[in-house]
Amino acid sequence: MEQQTVSIAKAGIIATLNARTSILASANPVESRYNPSLSVVENIQLPPTLLSRFDLIYLILDSPSIENDRMLAQHLVGLYYETPDVVEPPMDHSLLRDYIAYARENIHPELSDNASRELIAAYLEMRRMGNSGSGGRGRTISATPRQLESLIRISESLARMRYSRVVTHRDVQEAVRLMKVATQSAATDPRTGRIDMDMINTGRSTVERELEETLGASLKELLAERRGNRMSVSEIRRQLNEILNVNVQQDDLLECLRTMEADGLVQFNERAQTVFVRAGVIA
Repeated sequence: MEQQTVSIAKAGIIATLNARTSILASANPVESRYNPSLSVVENIQLPPTLLSRFDLIYLILDSPSIENDRMLAQHLVGLYYETPDVVEPPMDHSLLRDYIAYARENIHPELSDNASRELIAAYLEMRRMGNSGSGGRGRTISATPRQLESLIRISESLARMRYSRVVTHRDVQEAVRLMKVATQSAATDPRTGRIDMDMINTGRSTVERELEETLGASLKELLAERRGNRMSVSEIRRQLNEILNVNVQQDDLLECLRTMEADGLVQFNERAQTVFVRAGVIA
């Protein structure tokens, strides 16, 4: 999607066609209500492979506001007047359509030296934000090369809006601002309050991935001492809670057990909620 092409492989024909268009999409959260304690991926439940392709992701939340609520109510009520009382757009639709068509057809901005240096500096600063955690663990990915490409496209779009054939450092600064208030705000981990682009790129935050790795390692150590025995899932969870000193979630534990069964390490009876540890397999 970000390459603006469509790949076709059918009946022995393999081709790549141009699809030079912008995509504007909207999505409602699951259960029609946004849960601020969950990530954007968990709220929207779109595949991360699709969600990560969008340059800008805005969260539009319906927060109570007297002024905004009054303006919205006045607009809706005005639609039912005999002569609708609505706010006229500042620009005629036909003029706006022609303006955009001319810009797309004739304006093709190029990056200036100042804009290139500003882009590199902004990308390095965004990457540096992920290394602000203490120690090697806890570091998050706050920007990827995909975000740099997004900044370039947004900067070029801003210059095209002004009918400018050169991208300036001001265009880059505005692109960075849009990125911070949009996509990176959507990529903030509600559990830590830190920007983590892994939430959008993979659907899982760095904290969740590290917790899963710790849980998997502790589970293997626990079961290694009980080769050839059968244990209940509730007993395993109780002992893991004591070892890790955290409340292990049932779903996380079941997912780890399914992974270990697929690797041939245990025999997991999900219906009976029991685990048989294969002898001589776990080390």
